[in-house]
Amino acid sequence: MDGTRTTTRGIESTRREMHPERPPETGRLLAVLDDAVAALRRAQLPFLLMGGLATSVLGRGRHVTDVDLFVHDRDVAQALAVLEAAGFETMVVSPNWLAKGFKDGVLVDVISRSTHDISLTDEILDHAIEVDVEGRRLPCVAPEDLIVMKAVATTEDTARYWYDALGLLGRPDLDWDYLVRRAKQHGARRVAALLFFAQSMDLLVPDGVMDELIDAVRPAAGRTDG
Repeated sequence: MDGTRTTTRGIESTRREMHPERPPETGRLLAVLDDAVAALRRAQLPFLLMGGLATSVLGRGRHVTDVDLFVHDRDVAQALAVLEAAGFETMVVSPNWLAKGFKDGVLVDVISRSTHDISLTDEILDHAIEVDVEGRRLPCVAPEDLIVMKAVATTEDTARYWYDALGLLGRPDLDWDYLVRRAKQHGARRVAALLFFAQSMDLLVPDGVMDELIDAVRPAAGRTDG
């Protein structure tokens, strides 16, 4: 698998084939997480935790089948090189957004771009938080960014993302202004739909947030603000 590149047509089939169907044993997953984090830190490569593990820590607990690490696009090649040096097998699924590392039966996704062209920016790094993963202090995408990522990435096959996002919306410390700004950049309609759904479940969503997102997606001809 070392250095293998996969055509765009084969991306989805490759993801399904390589993604574990069952969660690995927790100790093994954490050991591989430690190895991946140590390799990136030695190389001084910025990264953030995202995906299922971040969701489990920040929102609702759920099975975690792999590790998802968010990196700069420019750092992907170096990230794979240091993972290989740490004993990982690696492959590039799509040069535009996804590479993978494998060790001891645990998958580490190295992600440089999420759905709707969400890449690791200074803004995301500035809003990143530190989380505790079984005693490990790790940098993680902010819950607001994770909500947007989960909402816009939801498909028929990934309905769990919708409920991941709903679990995050229950947090009392959300920065709603930041959430709205990120939603406007990457998927105001989808996030507005998520928030309407959240309100139908009696989750508290400020009315002003809904008003801003509705204004953002309303056709210009239908606006009354002049």
